[in-house]
Amino acid sequence: MREHSSHRGPTGPAPAPAVWTGRATNRLQWLPAVAGAACMALGITLAVESPWTSGIAPLLMAVIGCVAAGVLVLFGTLAFVHVAVRVDDDAMEVRCGHIGVPRRRIPLSHVVDADFEPSVTPRQWGGWGYRWRPEKGTAVVVRRGEGLVLRLGDGRTFTVTVDDAEAAVRAIRGLLRRTPPPTPV
Repeated sequence: MREHSSHRGPTGPAPAPAVWTGRATNRLQWLPAVAGAACMALGITLAVESPWTSGIAPLLMAVIGCVAAGVLVLFGTLAFVHVAVRVDDDAMEVRCGHIGVPRRRIPLSHVVDADFEPSVTPRQWGGWGYRWRPEKGTAVVVRRGEGLVLRLGDGRTFTVTVDDAEAAVRAIRGLLRRTPPPTPV
């Protein structure tokens, strides 16, 4: 979480940073990732050293099932081990995991306001990850704790858990004061 260009001006408070970056991490997500890797290893071991005596079809189903479940669990959890948020004078971009997928880019021209939420929990959103609830909006939840809530011009909200969310709110609000009001999409 870094703020760039945040020095105090001669006539008052510091201007909004040109770029704000932040992130949040959930080390507990590594546990399911290890379980997914173990499941994949079991499938590979079954394929290579199979003592299976009841035919090829059950063996193939076991191998494919273990590998497929392992891949889904492994990559599904690694995508939400951490989230990186970047705010510049054009948009807010959220990237998840080590390869940055899923990714969401929200132009600031679509943002009405930003709010600080001191306590976002996976329970509120139905779990970790990229979530959608009709009554709440969309969220990226990688851990419990503080978060940033964007109110969009179309009435929807977007929430993301990120460290130092208050600084992100200040940066976004500063940028919104410099841009025209949002256009409905």
